[in-house]
Amino acid sequence: MTRTTLVIRYTAFAVAATLANLGAQRLVLALDEGPRGFAAAVLAGTLVGLVLKYLLDKRWIFEDHTTGVAAHGRKFTLYTAMGIATTAIFWATETAFWIIWHTDLARETGAVLGLAVGYVIKYRLDRRFVFTNTVAGAA
Repeated sequence: MTRTTLVIRYTAFAVAATLANLGAQRLVLALDEGPRGFAAAVLAGTLVGLVLKYLLDKRWIFEDHTTGVAAHGRKFTLYTAMGIATTAIFWATETAFWIIWHTDLARETGAVLGLAVGYVIKYRLDRRFVFTNTVAGAA
């Protein structure tokens, strides 16, 4: 895969995961706009985005064709672990924007900025530690 193809795919998948994340958040916030609703929305959005991004990255970025519960379980666990620091960046940015401006636009702007920074860092971590047995991961 060329570098251009990689960048286009990774960006498209990051956008898709971001939109899925924010969509899940909106659904939860429609039920509860209070502090607990906010926390639940951030968690739900993170889970939805994480699973979607893992599935897309595994197949289309790192060209990992392994199957089976054991292979998926191990890789998804590592993928999630690599996402802890990047998720902290995302949550901190989104929360800071929410605390400062208290608007949905500010919250979502913070989420997008935090996710963008986090995804760049996450790609490098995933390539180095998660998808090490693939051609794309070794590149």
